Amino acid sequence: MKQFLKLWTGELISNIGSGMTAFALSVYIYERTKSVTYVSLITLLAYMPGIILSPVGGALADRYDRRMMMIIGDLFSGLGLLYILWNINIGNKSLIPIFAGTVFSSLFTGILEPSYKATVTDVLSEEEYDRASGMIQMAGNAKYLISPALGGVILSFWGMKAILILDIMTFIITSFIIFSVRKYVNKGKRVKKSSFILQMKEGFSEITENRGIFSMVVTMFFVCFLIGIVQVLLRPLILSVSTVKTAGFMESVCAVGMLFGSLWIGVRGLKGKYVRALSVAGVISGIFMSFTGMYFDLIITGIFIFLFFITLPFINTCADVLVRLNVSDEVQGRVWGVIGFITQIGMVIAFAVSGILVDMVFEPLMSKGILTDSIGGFIGYGNRGGIGLMLMFSGIGMVLMFIIIGKNKAIKGLELGKEKVGNVS
Repeated sequence: MKQFLKLWTGELISNIGSGMTAFALSVYIYERTKSVTYVSLITLLAYMPGIILSPVGGALADRYDRRMMMIIGDLFSGLGLLYILWNINIGNKSLIPIFAGTVFSSLFTGILEPSYKATVTDVLSEEEYDRASGMIQMAGNAKYLISPALGGVILSFWGMKAILILDIMTFIITSFIIFSVRKYVNKGKRVKKSSFILQMKEGFSEITENRGIFSMVVTMFFVCFLIGIVQVLLRPLILSVSTVKTAGFMESVCAVGMLFGSLWIGVRGLKGKYVRALSVAGVISGIFMSFTGMYFDLIITGIFIFLFFITLPFINTCADVLVRLNVSDEVQGRVWGVIGFITQIGMVIAFAVSGILVDMVFEPLMSKGILTDSIGGFIGYGNRGGIGLMLMFSGIGMVLMFIIIGKNKAIKGLELGKEKVGNVS
C-alpha cells in the first residue's frame, strides 16, 4: 500500500494541474469564440489522441518498465503544454497552436494511463482493490473539485500563462515521485517479446472471450458517452447565466459530491454485490442528470449536478473491481489499454457531437421551435434551453440502460472472479 500511496500522490498532483489547464482552455476559447462547438472541439482533441494510442500504451506497459512508461508520458505531455505557452507568450492569436499542443500532450497520456492502471494491480492485493479504486477516483476528482475554483481565480488574476506554467511544473514533480517507486512495479519481465501487434490482439481477445467483461466494456462505452455530454455542456451551461469565477466555483462545489462518494468507498469499501450497486447507482445517476437540465435556476441546477457526481464513483469502482477480478496480472496493461480505448471512444463521440447537436438541433428547438412555449419556462430558452433539453434526454437514456444492466447474467457472473469461474456463458 505504501508504493500505491506514492503513485496516488503523484496522480493527485498531476490531476490538479491538468484540471486547471482543461478548465482554463475551455473558458479561454469560449470567451474568444462564444461557440459551444469550439469548446467541444478542444475537449475532443484533449482526449481522442490519447484514447487512440491507449492500446499501444497498454502493450508497452506489459512489455517494458511501467514506471518508465509513466515518466515518459508525464514529461512529453508537459512538452505539449510548453508549446501552447510559447505561442501565447509571443502573441499568436490563432487557435491552431492550442489545438496542436493539446493533441501532442494527449498522445503521451495514452502511454501513461494503461501503465498506471496496471501498476495499481502490481502493488495491491485483491482485498485492497475497491478501497484503492475509491482513492484513485478521489485523485481524479481533484480536477473537478479543486482545479476549477483554483483555475478560475488564477485565470482571472494572472491569466492563461500562469495556468500552463503551474501544470508543467506538476508533470515534473509527478515524474520524480514515480521514479521513487522502484522494484515494486512490473518492468515487463512477465511478457515474452512476441510480436507487438500480437500483444495488442491478445488484449482484445482477453475481453471478447469473456462475455461478462465484454458486456461491461460495452456498458462503460455508453456511460462514458453520456458523461462526456455532461462534461462538454456543463461549463457553457453555467457560463450562459454567470461569470468565469462563478463557473469555477460551481464546478468545485458540485464535484464535492464525487469526493463524498469516493471517500465512502475509500473508507468503507463496497463489500461485494458490485453488480447490484452498479445498477442502482446508474439509475440514480440518470435521474439526476435529467433533473440537471430541467431547471433554469442556477442553484437548483447546481444541487442536481452535485447529486449526479455522488453516483459516479460507485459506477466506476464497481466496473473497475469486476474487471480486475477477472483479468490475469500479466495482461493487465494490454487489457486496460484496450478497455480505455473502447470506453473512452464513447466520450470522444460525445465531445464530437454534443456541441453540434446543441447549436444545430436543441438550441433552435428552444429558440423558435415547437418546444419553446411548452417547456421553455422551466429549462430556459435559446442556448441554455438547448443544453438543458439535451441533458434531459441523456439522463433518460442512462436510466433505461442501467435497468437492463441489472438483469444481465453475464455481468452478474463477474462477481465470482476469474479463479472461480472461467468465461461467463
